Amino acid sequence: MTGNGTGDTEALREEIRRTRVELGETMEALAAKADVKARLKESAEQAKERMREQAAQTVARVRGQAARGAGMARAQAYEKGELVRAQAYEKGELVRRNPVPWAAIAAGAVATVVVLMIVRGRRR
Repeated sequence: MTGNGTGDTEALREEIRRTRVELGETMEALAAKADVKARLKESAEQAKERMREQAAQTVARVRGQAARGAGMARAQAYEKGELVRAQAYEKGELVRRNPVPWAAIAAGAVATVVVLMIVRGRRR
């Protein structure tokens, strides 16, 4: 320090400058807290973003479940189709090996139709 006090004056000026900066920052923080409209808007934006993320996750989960369900349905349909084809083949083989019962059923059906036609013809 010098005898004329310039060192003290400079230190005091620097202290005032720092205090002003700190005071300015404090005022900005208080103003931000006091600005309810801006805080609500920011909160709403954050809530919207969370909802978008949740919606995207839900859509992805539902699509995955639908894909798995469709795959399972295709597999089950294929298995049922194979079962029906096998049963139809077995029935066809049964008819080819022993056509007599089927011929008897067909002859009975024809006889029934003929009898019904005769009975209806007599009623007129």
